[in-house]
Amino acid sequence: MRTRIDHATVITCRGNDPVVLRDHFVEFSGGVITEAGRAGPAAESSAPPPARPFAQLKGRPLGAILLALGKVSQAQIQQALESQKQSHGVIGQELVHLGHVREADVEHALAIQSGRAPRTDAVPSDDLAIIDGRDCLVIPGLINTHHHLFQSLTRCAPHVQNACLFDWLVGLYPRWQHLTYDALRQAAMVSIAELLLNGCTTTSDHMYLFPPVGDVAAEAVLEAAEALGIRIHFCRGSMTLGRSAGGLPPDECVETDERVLADSVRVIDRFHDPSPLAMRQINLAPCAPFNITPELLDQTRDLATERGVLLHTHIAETRDEERYCLERFGVRPVEYLRQHRWLGPNVYLAHCVHLNDAEIRLLAETSTGVAHCPCSNMRLGSGIAPVRKMLDAGIKIGLAVDGSSSNDAGNLLAEARQALLLQRVANGAAAMSPADAFRLATLGGAAVLGRPKLGRIEPGCAADLVLYDVNDVALAGAVAQDPLGALILCHPPRPRQVIITGQTVAQDGHLVRSDEARLTADFNQVVGRQFTSG
Repeated sequence: MRTRIDHATVITCRGNDPVVLRDHFVEFSGGVITEAGRAGPAAESSAPPPARPFAQLKGRPLGAILLALGKVSQAQIQQALESQKQSHGVIGQELVHLGHVREADVEHALAIQSGRAPRTDAVPSDDLAIIDGRDCLVIPGLINTHHHLFQSLTRCAPHVQNACLFDWLVGLYPRWQHLTYDALRQAAMVSIAELLLNGCTTTSDHMYLFPPVGDVAAEAVLEAAEALGIRIHFCRGSMTLGRSAGGLPPDECVETDERVLADSVRVIDRFHDPSPLAMRQINLAPCAPFNITPELLDQTRDLATERGVLLHTHIAETRDEERYCLERFGVRPVEYLRQHRWLGPNVYLAHCVHLNDAEIRLLAETSTGVAHCPCSNMRLGSGIAPVRKMLDAGIKIGLAVDGSSSNDAGNLLAEARQALLLQRVANGAAAMSPADAFRLATLGGAAVLGRPKLGRIEPGCAADLVLYDVNDVALAGAVAQDPLGALILCHPPRPRQVIITGQTVAQDGHLVRSDEARLTADFNQVVGRQFTSG
């Protein structure tokens, strides 16, 4: 079935520039955006143009027949022809794959092509659902490039509310070492629910905690993601350097290098989907220089290269980390990664707060991505990342909420607002515009995760869409001035509707696939019973 959001104000990027498109429509089918453009009489009518007599269509190209039947536009045919050049397939299947037509439409057109369809045959009906968008702002689904979903278990823990990163970690490791499969699944459900309810449709989860005596497994997070309908990059993380060997975490929290690599292979083989519109992909993600061995860093790099998956880690987050690397390895954190050939277009790094100009140039030259976590960096007193300098250097940057124990919230649009404000605090009022912040939350995140079909509204891209009510009091007055500025500068409201791969996952501030009130109540019991004392 096709769905069209009609007469909405669409905010997306054309090329690299955010634009506000008033009175536009967005149509999608099969999880893919099929058309987008100016609303008008042609967009408002679901009736196809009169079909030419079947006899005149006999022997004509399939695309021409579908065009005559009103099933496709000329632009859609051209798109399918371009796609056909890459796939070497047939035009009918390309049109189906792109979501422009159904199999039944192709079969009907083939019958006409062969002369088997009598003139009296009816063209197959094509159901069209209309969403009235006249009071809506429509944006691409927001993309979160770094999270620790399990950390909602220690959200707002009092004993580390005023701690810097290393003290915060040392204070939380003893609680995290009791993590179980069930607790992880519930934590992931809660963290994902909050992301969805605030308009995030794709998230990366850096899951590095696999206590060797427990039953924690990747499946706990992936089950939660599938249950709620979010796109996910599951980063199979690792910690293998315990306190007795000079690392930061207690030995009870770390694995062996061999165990990490074996499970990484298992998770990639079982769950990684390399397709452009995949709902889940696997990345490999050693945690940080202070809790992994150099050998694992190298072996993980080689495995990722062999299997064609992305690499991810924390780097240059705090001065403590910088001192650790200088004392243990004799170099700064980014240089440590360079020496291990851990920079490149298949790598994205969380934080990058403490970079010098040479390191910024190096990240740009190697096309290494950055996940910017402004709220977490402020919460832990880590510092202000040089985002303006990185953008000017051409580094691809996405936004991230980071874990729920260091941010205490999962609102990516609020993160975009905070990113803008923080750069202005550091560099003046012109340092970041609302358009810059919007780009970070959409196209920037898509670039960091290597997902060009996400983060924009145009034919062929994922039907991941977020609808906001222009009549929400949080946006009152601002929408009339500048809809894009309203979303970034005002306190962001909850969306009216969140759509992922064409399916509604949140409506009117509530989840569609789960009861968040029951989810929250059950989770609070787990936290109170297992994670409130060290």
